[in-house]
Amino acid sequence: MENILELTDSNYSSFIQETDSVVFIDFYSDTCPPCQTLLSYLPHLAEHYKDKKVVIAKVNSAHNPKLSNKFMVRSVPLSVVIGSDKMVKRAEVGLLSIDGYFKMIDKEIGEGKGFFSRLFS
Repeated sequence: MENILELTDSNYSSFIQETDSVVFIDFYSDTCPPCQTLLSYLPHLAEHYKDKKVVIAKVNSAHNPKLSNKFMVRSVPLSVVIGSDKMVKRAEVGLLSIDGYFKMIDKEIGEGKGFFSRLFS
């Protein structure tokens, strides 16, 4: 998936220390059908936010137990928005509509528009 960062136990700490962007992280599992649906949304999110200070990332929770424990992942999919101040701003368990993910990110970057408003503006 182009423009989607794969975060791991080994690269998360250095990435988060160096970035000044808002970060959207999708914790997923290969065996979870809702996770696969959310993974299909990530290219749309990455494309939309490519010119903004937003990083779209994913974490395979089964392969990255330390990172999953850090975020207390108990169920997937888990979506987390981390602000540019490196604090968790929002977390949602389960599958939302694609508009729900746009709203999560837009709220943090100060844009109050959802997916459908983009289609008709």
